[in-house]
Amino acid sequence: MPKVVVMPSLFDSEGELICGVDEAGRGPLAGPVFAAAVILDPHTLVHGLRDSKKLTAQRREELAILIKRDALSWSIAQCSEAEIDELNILQATMLAMRRAIEGLSITPTLALIDGNRCPVCTVRTEAIIKGDDKFTQISAASILAKTARDAALMEMHKTYPNYAFDQHKGYPTALHLQRLREHGVSPVHRRSYGPVRELLILANPSL
Repeated sequence: MPKVVVMPSLFDSEGELICGVDEAGRGPLAGPVFAAAVILDPHTLVHGLRDSKKLTAQRREELAILIKRDALSWSIAQCSEAEIDELNILQATMLAMRRAIEGLSITPTLALIDGNRCPVCTVRTEAIIKGDDKFTQISAASILAKTARDAALMEMHKTYPNYAFDQHKGYPTALHLQRLREHGVSPVHRRSYGPVRELLILANPSL
C-alpha cells in the first residue's frame, strides 16, 4: 500500500507555507471540472488521508468534514462545461486549480500540484506525479475536489433525472451512453467530448 509521506526537501525553508492542489472530473462527459487547494494545520493531524479514489464514498465524506474543520485554509473551485469546451479540458483544469489557490484565505508560499503540469499563478508551484498518495496536503485536496464534484452531480441528477447522473457521475459508462442516445444532449454535457459531439453531429450534420 502506498505510504503518504512528506518530502523533507520541500519543507527545509523556514516559514514555508504549503498547500496541496488536486482536481476531480477531467474524464466525465458532463458537469464542471473541480479543483481544491488545502493548507493543513501541522498541529492538527487528519488521520486516514490518501488518494480519494482509494477511499469509499462514505469515508471521503467523513474526511472532507474533518479537513474543512481542521485545515488552516481550504478552497474549492470549478470550471464550467462551457469553459471546458472553449479552453479544452487541460486548460480548464489548470484554471480551476488557479482559482482554488487564489481562493485560499491564506496565501501559501508553495503549491504542490498533483500530476505533471502546474497552473500559471503567482504562487510558486511544483508538480508531483501521483502526489495524491504521497503528500497529505494533496490527498486532502483530492478528497475535497471529489466530494464537491459528487455533490454537484447529485444536484444535476435532480434537474436532469433521465441521465442517471446519481449513478455514473457523468463518466462515459454504458448506462450514460445509453441515456445520451435516448434523451439527447443536455445543457450540462461537454459538447467538445467525442461521444457527445458525435450525437450533436448526427442531429445536425452541418456542425
